[in-house]
Amino acid sequence: MKNILRKAGWPVLLMGILSVVIYACSKNESAAPEKVPEGKQKVSLMLTDDPGLFDKVNIDIRKVEVLTDTCATTARNDDDDDDWDDRDRCGWWEDWRDRWHDRDCFVWDSLGVKPGVYDMLQLRNGLDTSLATGYVPKGRIRSIRITLGTENSLVKDGVTYPLRSINGQVKIVIRVRHHEWDEVTPDNLQLWLDFDVQRSIVRVSNGRFILKPYIHVWTVKQTGAVSGKVLPVDAQSVITVYNNADSLYALPGRSGEWKVRGLKPGTYNVFVNAGNGYRDTTVTDVKVERARETRIPAITLKK
Repeated sequence: MKNILRKAGWPVLLMGILSVVIYACSKNESAAPEKVPEGKQKVSLMLTDDPGLFDKVNIDIRKVEVLTDTCATTARNDDDDDDWDDRDRCGWWEDWRDRWHDRDCFVWDSLGVKPGVYDMLQLRNGLDTSLATGYVPKGRIRSIRITLGTENSLVKDGVTYPLRSINGQVKIVIRVRHHEWDEVTPDNLQLWLDFDVQRSIVRVSNGRFILKPYIHVWTVKQTGAVSGKVLPVDAQSVITVYNNADSLYALPGRSGEWKVRGLKPGTYNVFVNAGNGYRDTTVTDVKVERARETRIPAITLKK
């Protein structure tokens, strides 16, 4: 499959992750927990990426909001409201059939965000950056809304191409379920959003790209990671970690190191799609466990 993607007539972006992290504890475990205002929960958003076959992927992020159901609690069994297919998880706000947003209990809150253009390809192989943070009312977070600006673009072989949305929409909405969050404490939840640009960016004509968002969700506690090293670097390898249920991708860095996160527990294959005359190779039966990183032996490709 990746061999087809690499050799296709248009570039396929293997980007991925808008990470939404909700937490209230200091990274220093010896420090006292941060005091969250009464009736609130702290929300912090991190941004990361699975790299793609572009020089740059510039995403213009202007605003981030969350929709909280203030009438729901973790003790309340109201998961019937979350009975929707993952294919309906993400969409543009103008096209969104959100049956919740008019209810009295549902409140949109903006987070503090540093607006600007983020080069997603600077965030690869496990790196991330702080995007937004703030406090929202206690309750169950149902949706996340991201407002984009107009400076979205792709750079390939030194040429810049504008990245447009469908019909000019600017607000992406991602629906989330209660059980999909990691609960660090009752007031501190964690969730990563994996922006699958292989499916999200579509080339509709020469030099014209459309953004059609497709987003996965995952958490560190409920998923695992696979990492390794592929040499030589001039093989320009594309890494696919896959099984019958899932596929995620990576590009090795300058030293050949790579990492894929957000994998559900199970057994995977690692396919190395090599270029420049080097032979492809596959590592089978790679076990992935919750909250753990599986390191596979270094791979040296041959011609």
